[in-house]
Amino acid sequence: MSVMIQQNLAKPLRLGVIGGGVNSAVGYAHYVASQLDNKWQIVSGHFSRHPETNLKTAEAWHIPEFKQYPSWKDYVMSEMQGLDAIVVLTPTPQHAEIVSFLLENGIAVICEKALTASVEDSNKIKASLDKSAGFLAVTFNYSGYSMVRELKSRIVNGELGRVLQVQIEMQSDAFINKASKGKPQDWRLKDGPIPTILLDLAVHLHHLVHYVTAKTPIKVLAEFNNFSPYKNIVDDAHLWIEYSEGMRASYWVSKSAYGHKNGLRIRVYGENGSAEWFQEQPDQLMVANEASIVTLYNRGNALNQDKIVERFKPGHPTGFIEAFANLYSDIADNLARYKLNPSQFQFDENVFGWDHAHEGLNLLQTATRSNTEGCWCSLKS
Repeated sequence: MSVMIQQNLAKPLRLGVIGGGVNSAVGYAHYVASQLDNKWQIVSGHFSRHPETNLKTAEAWHIPEFKQYPSWKDYVMSEMQGLDAIVVLTPTPQHAEIVSFLLENGIAVICEKALTASVEDSNKIKASLDKSAGFLAVTFNYSGYSMVRELKSRIVNGELGRVLQVQIEMQSDAFINKASKGKPQDWRLKDGPIPTILLDLAVHLHHLVHYVTAKTPIKVLAEFNNFSPYKNIVDDAHLWIEYSEGMRASYWVSKSAYGHKNGLRIRVYGENGSAEWFQEQPDQLMVANEASIVTLYNRGNALNQDKIVERFKPGHPTGFIEAFANLYSDIADNLARYKLNPSQFQFDENVFGWDHAHEGLNLLQTATRSNTEGCWCSLKS
């Protein structure tokens, strides 16, 4: 594939934003990622309840004719005719109301993970999605990394043989680092039907295991812990999961692990070999064969070059924003196809909607029940 992403839209799609003001990390990530390939143009938004933050965001994101609205609903009803989609970047517990409202008003939706905070709220979104036959994409950005896509291709091609087990982890010291400035956002210090750490981190692990193996979780055993000064919340969790076709997986997520900032790592073990990818070395994929001979692959010598998105020549590492931009490019292409034939539309392999997001929430809510009951729990269909 060419170093530059090919533009295949006649003009950029017009994107609105709810939440994600200039003072939030998630807003910055979505803003930059959506702009890299000229497939989206952010034209309006209701970024914050605070007028000053709204104005600062519009200025930072170069929205020339920005209009202030007292609420996100006022914004939507006033600006919806000039938009191709709206991205929802508010705290997770607010997603259900906003996403359902957008779908019921015929607006294509891009929603930051987690889709929502509970299975029950997810089902409410599904009712709105079915009623509207609308477009809903959920952003699980880590599968935008080129070498994660390489890993998926090698598994699909049978290089590792039947996948037996996956070990995956994502940990940080966010809740215990004494040198950090300020405390976590208030909404992240409250747990609902699914602990917030699972909505923050474990949804990514569920997504990546599904993405590379295409297996479905069947039952789960979980253990939750609190090791930080923030009491009455879960800040460390272990999940052991049985998947379809006998595959096993173990998850570890933590915000109380010194020495880590975002220790995302996935190891896949099959009958004929294994593979490992570590986000802090994003352009490397380690593959071991049946003789345990290890080979390191990168974007320059990957076997599946047609799956590699080259934003710059090998040797210059790709990163979080570029991976996110790959996803935004994919979503734009999917939305363009949806607009041509909504009744026959299906997402391609790199974009995910309600079904996938709901499966993850179902897994994590069942894990919460498992932790409470102290036993294996089967997922409800």
